[in-house]
This record gives sequence, C-alpha cells and structure tokens, in this order.
Amino acid sequence: MTLTLISKAFAEDQPIPKKYARAGENLFPPLAWSGAPDETRSFALVVEDPDAPHGTFRHCGIANIPAEWSALSESVDTAPEKAPRFYRNDFGNARYDGPQPPRGDRPHHYIFRLAALDVPKLSIPAAAGISAMWAEARKHALAEATVTGTYQTQ
Repeated sequence: MTLTLISKAFAEDQPIPKKYARAGENLFPPLAWSGAPDETRSFALVVEDPDAPHGTFRHCGIANIPAEWSALSESVDTAPEKAPRFYRNDFGNARYDGPQPPRGDRPHHYIFRLAALDVPKLSIPAAAGISAMWAEARKHALAEATVTGTYQTQ
C-alpha cells in the first residue's frame, strides 16, 4: 500500500480557497491520509512554498502526530488539547499561516508533505523551527506523500 494524502478543501494542483490563506480566515485546511506502513509510530507534516521570492518558505510544521490518526481537521492548530506539536514557521509563528504570495506574482504552489515515521516522537524543541524538525523527521521517514495546492494574491 502507498501512503496518500488528500484535502477536502482543494484538489491536486488546484487553487486553495481564500479562507485558508493569510488574507482570508487563515484556517488550516483539512487533510486526510491512508496507506501508512504498518511500522508507522507517528507522522510529521510540513507546508512549503517553493515559489517564494527568496527561496522555499515554510508555512507550517507539525510533528508527533499520533500513528492512529488518519486526518488533521480544519483549524487543528487551534485545538485546545491533544494537539500535535507545531514548530515555528518562517513568519515566526508556531502554527499554520496560509498562503500569502506577493501581489502580482504568478500562482505559487503550496506543498503539504506528510511523512510516516518509525519513532513515536521527535525530540526537537518547537523553537528550533520547521527546517530542523523536518530534517530530523526525514531521518525516520518510512514513507512520504504530498498534496499540492496553488494560490495567487488578487
């Protein structure tokens, strides 16, 4: 079985609705996955914009997602309890911050990357940021899946 990742909010390579953008409601979009390897002990997720003017911009990083989960609900970053660990994004916030490409740019691609991990938790401190978390997660990755949406500031 292959790890797959989808969103009810947008289809692959299709526009992300404005409510999930910083200029909208800035809500984390719902995600669901299936096909995780049997050895999966947790998940990690990163949201990246490779089209950013100064290189890849990271909008969200989440680790320590329990192995028994198969989805992240809309606005999971505001859940009061049992939320996974959010890492500081490139805006400086330990939460999801949605698309915000410069006005006039062509549509940017936002890649949601999910990794199934062979460890129950990553011990990287949240203040370390997404890059450090994702580098550690990739050392433990059993499988990865992506879903990509686009966004253009009007």
